[in-house]
Amino acid sequence: MGMTKRLICYSDPADHYSHRVRMVLAEKGIVVQILDIDTGQDSDKLAELNPYGALPTLMDRDLLLYEPGVIMEYLEERYPHPPLLPVYPVARANSRLLMHRIQSNWCVLVDRILNERSDGGGCNQLRRELRQSLLEVAPLFAEKPYFLSDEPSLVDCCLLPLLWRLPLLGIELPRSARPLLEYMERQFARQAFQVSLSAVERDMRPT
Repeated sequence: MGMTKRLICYSDPADHYSHRVRMVLAEKGIVVQILDIDTGQDSDKLAELNPYGALPTLMDRDLLLYEPGVIMEYLEERYPHPPLLPVYPVARANSRLLMHRIQSNWCVLVDRILNERSDGGGCNQLRRELRQSLLEVAPLFAEKPYFLSDEPSLVDCCLLPLLWRLPLLGIELPRSARPLLEYMERQFARQAFQVSLSAVERDMRPT
């Protein structure tokens, strides 16, 4: 019999917040057991794991964590190699600020689109807003191989799950967003990103 993995990640296979944690796990090559949880059918089990019944949830022996940002920072500190945050405090602060902006500017819109898809008119406005915001920052992706970085970072781990879901969100980027499109093509082809994908996520973008 094989040894049971001591690190367990309870994950929603369709949710971008679970995906970002799976990305960190994949980037660091961490040995982990990923358990897909259906938030509807497994709500009782989820409630036993944490008081908010939220995913992702990470169990490391007796430690239980259940907020994606906290989980990502814990994994960065617990498994420091390869690093996904810069060494110097100013650069680390800038990375955290970028993650905050991704959450405030884009994740909020993505969550609203996914929650309000039955409301066609309202969703169309949200899609236009998200698409325009992405177009405005597209030139920034020409500066470095990763998002404003020479190496993969937690910022990419927050951003790429959103970009992977653009077809699901009904958003198509024009050719004028070439630096962003090329970034997406490069990153989606990386082994770590492919490893991070659930079966549900693979079906989001037909090949």
